[in-house]
Formats: sequence, C-alpha cells, structure tokens
Amino acid sequence: MDLDVFVTAHHAEWDRLDHLLRRGRRLTGAEADELVALYQRTATHLSLIQSSAPDPSLTARLTQLVARARATVTGTRRASWRDATRFLTAGFPAAIYRTRHWWVPTAVLSIAVAAVIGWWIGAHPEVQSAIAAPAELREMTRPGGQYETYYSSNPAASFAAQVWTNNAQAAAMCLVLGAFLCFPVLWILFLNMLNLGVGIGLMSSAGRLDVFLGLVIPHGLLELTAVFVAAGTGLRLGWTLIDPGPRTRRAALAQEGRAALGMALGLALVLFVSGLIEGFVTPSGLPTWARITIGIAAELAFLVYVYILGGRAARAGDRGDVEPADRSAELPTAA
Repeated sequence: MDLDVFVTAHHAEWDRLDHLLRRGRRLTGAEADELVALYQRTATHLSLIQSSAPDPSLTARLTQLVARARATVTGTRRASWRDATRFLTAGFPAAIYRTRHWWVPTAVLSIAVAAVIGWWIGAHPEVQSAIAAPAELREMTRPGGQYETYYSSNPAASFAAQVWTNNAQAAAMCLVLGAFLCFPVLWILFLNMLNLGVGIGLMSSAGRLDVFLGLVIPHGLLELTAVFVAAGTGLRLGWTLIDPGPRTRRAALAQEGRAALGMALGLALVLFVSGLIEGFVTPSGLPTWARITIGIAAELAFLVYVYILGGRAARAGDRGDVEPADRSAELPTAA
C-alpha cells in the first residue's frame, strides 16, 4: 500500500471526523450519523495502516482519533453494583479457577520447601545457632515466648489491619512483578516459605511444633492459599511474555494483566478475611481444635467458591477479563 496516496485519499475524512468530535453535543441528527460512519471508516483505515504500512506518527494520530470517536459514540460507561456482583460471583473465581494449574503446583512445591527448611533447621543445632543465640532462641520458643505473644502483641483490630495490609502488598507484588519473567515472584515466595520453615524448625526443636501449628493453621490456610494464587498468577503472567500462544504478545499480556489486576482486588478481600481470623481468632482463648476448625472452614469455603462458582463461570467462557465492550479492539491473528 502506498501510504502517501492513502493519506491523500482519506485525510479529508479524518479532518471532518476531528471537526465533528470537537463540536461535541452540538450535532444534528444527520451529523451524528455522519460521525458514526466516519468513525467506522477511520477504524478500518487504522487497521489497514497497522497491518500493511505502519507509520508511528500516523498510527498515533488515528489511534487517538478512533478512541475519541469511540468514547463519543458509545458514551462513557460507569461501573455499577451489577459489575461488582458479576466480578465477585463470576469474574474473580473464574480467574482463579483458570490459573489452578499454576497455583496448585506452586502451593505443593512451596509447602514442600518450607517443610524441608523446617526439618533442616530442627535437625541441625549448628544451623539454629547461626540464626540466633541460644538464649534468644529459648525466649522465642518457650511457653509465652515471642512466637506465642506475637499474635496478641497489639489490639486485635489494629493487628488485623496491619496483617491485611502487609499480605495484600505481598500478593499485589507477586501479581505485578510476574511480568518481569517470574524471578521476583519466586524470590518473594521463597522468603515467605523461609519464614515459615524457620518457625517450624525452631519450634519443633523445642518440642512445641503442635503449639506453632495451632497458631498458624487457623489463619495460615487461607492466607497462604491467597499468596499461592497470587504467585501462581504472577508466574503465569511472566510465562505469557515467553509464550503468548496464538495471541500477539501485546494482546496476551494485556488480557492476562487485566485479569491479574482484578485478582489483586479480589485477593485483597480474601486476605481481609484471613486478617480478621489472625487478629481475632488466632490469639483468642478458644481451644486449639476450635481455632483450627474455623481456619479449615474458611479454607473449604474459599475452595468451594473457586471450584464451584469459578468452574461454572470458566466453563461458560468467563476469563476474569473486563466486559468485551470495555476492551480495546484487536486485530485478528492467525490460528
């Protein structure tokens, strides 16, 4: 395609579309129809230029023109309670369900790493002495020591808010940093498992592993599941850069990125629940079996939510992305 000839043939239409857009609402019925027709033609022109004779400056101009026309023709869409309901009952669980082949193996491998670290520390006194002095270790692991009083060190409400903020930030970092070829996600995940493994190892060496698990399990099941979901999704996002499949790399990253950002909001709600459990249930005077039962119930409720609601929505075609009308137009790709 001869770009100069193409521009000469159609620049008048683009100028006319720009003129109509500048007039805004002061259009007659005939002018409104003309604007729609020019918008459709200009969108076609942009597609032809992008595929046949890409020119950065012209593409930028037409992209801006088409975007303005699209906003004028379709109007500005406002979020509603219907959108929030759809997100919570379909989009969010569907996004988690679709990424289960990433976060379930991530969870299994991570727990295995934490268990190995815990065994290594618990079975080797020289490793324990490298972590802290014997007196400090005794203070941490004794009855009423730091591991036990940590959960009641602050008022329940402020402690729950602090825990929620920290965990939500960690989950968001896993989701966002996945675009950097997965490495930051693996590092964040390792640090979390190292922290868990150290607690397992030190408390098991003191013969108090049951106490430690009784404190961690109530909130940890749901909290760690949310972290694993975030990490698995981040890894999937990073892999999309390497292997986008039949989609263009840009389109694939945009689609998975939008779903990941939506999951960040949803996981913040999940971590809010785990924060409430950690702030109010874990340090409570309830028997250990009761606290663990609450943690298991919260975890099972989340898994039912993902596999029942999410599975149904995913099978219906929901990918956790925004509505089709809110997505940018994409050029067709070869299968």
